Amino acid sequence: MKYPAKRIIAGLDVKDGRVVKGVNFANLQDVGDPVENAALYAGDGADELYLLDITATIEKRQTFTDLIKRVKEVVSVPLSVSGGIRDIHDVSDVISAGADAVGIGTAAYRNPGLIKEASARFGSGKITLALDVKKQTTGRYTVVIEAGQTDTGDDALDFAKLCEANGAGAILMTSLDTDGAQSGYDIPLYKLFADELRIPVIASGGAGSAEHFLEVLRDTEAEAAFAASVFHFGLVQIPALKSYLSQNGIQVAK
Repeated sequence: MKYPAKRIIAGLDVKDGRVVKGVNFANLQDVGDPVENAALYAGDGADELYLLDITATIEKRQTFTDLIKRVKEVVSVPLSVSGGIRDIHDVSDVISAGADAVGIGTAAYRNPGLIKEASARFGSGKITLALDVKKQTTGRYTVVIEAGQTDTGDDALDFAKLCEANGAGAILMTSLDTDGAQSGYDIPLYKLFADELRIPVIASGGAGSAEHFLEVLRDTEAEAAFAASVFHFGLVQIPALKSYLSQNGIQVAK
C-alpha cells in the first residue's frame, strides 16, 4: 500500500460560528460549538481536524481567522482550514492564524495558478486541493464549486492532475452524491483518484459506520478517511473506530 498508516480526520463544517451538518450541504442542523467539538475529537484520537467555513465563498468574505486561533489554543493535532480562500493573501492570513494546511477549492478552479503560487511560497505540505465532485450518468466525475452550487462540467480527474502538477500537497475529495447520506464512501471514486494521483487522497463523503471506514481504507489507496456526521451524532466513536480498524488489518496512525 502507498500509505501503510491510515489517518482519521474529523471535519467541522461551520456556519455563523456553530458546527452544522446536513445532507449534500442542505438541511443543516446545529451540532455544537466548534472549539468544544475540536477539543473533543482531538482528545479522542483524531489525527487531524478540518475546519470548513461553508458560507464564506458564497458570501464572498474571508474565512474565520479568529476561530482558527481559538481552536489552536485547545488542540495540538494538525488543523486544516478551507472556505473563503480567494487569493494568496487569504492563504497567508489563515496560515498566520495557526492553520497547518489550507484547503483551496473554488479559487483553485477559477485560478489554477493560485495553487502554484501558494505551494511555492508556503510549501506543498501546507496546500490542499479541496475538490467537490459529482458523478455523471456517463460514469465520469465533474468539478463542483461554490459550496456544491455549481457543476462546472469539467473533468475532475484532469483538474486534480493539473493541481497536483502545480504543487498541491494533498487532495480532500468530497463526493456530493454521498455527502452526509451515511450510506458509505464512493469506493470507485477514491480507488480511481488514489491510483491516478501521486499525492495523498483524503476520502470524504458518506461515512455511516465503522465498516464504511474499513472499506475505503482497505479497498482503495486513500491515505485518510474524513467524516463529520457520524462523529457529531455519536454513531461512531474515534477510539472504538481505530480499534476496529486495527483488528481488521488496517494500521492506523498513532
